[in-house]
Amino acid sequence: MQNISEPFNYQSTFVLDKSHFSECYEESVTPQPFFALYLKAIVMLLIGAGLVLFSEVNPYAAWFIFLLGVLEVVSTYYRKPWWVMRQMLSKVAKAEVTLEVTDEYIRTYSFYSDNKMLYDDIDSIAATDKGWLIGHKSVRHYIANRCLTEQVQLFLKNKA
Repeated sequence: MQNISEPFNYQSTFVLDKSHFSECYEESVTPQPFFALYLKAIVMLLIGAGLVLFSEVNPYAAWFIFLLGVLEVVSTYYRKPWWVMRQMLSKVAKAEVTLEVTDEYIRTYSFYSDNKMLYDDIDSIAATDKGWLIGHKSVRHYIANRCLTEQVQLFLKNKA
């Protein structure tokens, strides 16, 4: 247990790998009902099918709208793997990130970025099943519990 007079200071490192990105997606994306997810696709499919079957519009344009609806269905269905793959293709993939939690701020830094979030600037700290969502200047950041000790988790809980 930490002495009250000592300032809180914790430092850890983690790697931005596929499991981290997958967990980040699962914990940070708000679930939506089926109809809300597929509404745009359904509308495009119906309009495209209607144009193909019941209008004299150029068939290429009608089929194009219909196929855009099919593409929207596929992209919605595979949105998590698509997001994780894009992260794995980015320059930050497999980078080692250092996490620092103190009395004054939460900081994550690596070769590619340095993000220091003062507690006064943090809008929200919310616990999830596997980590923490930090709202900072209208951007949400995710910190996994696997790189935090129980003491740090308790500290974040108190800050929330």
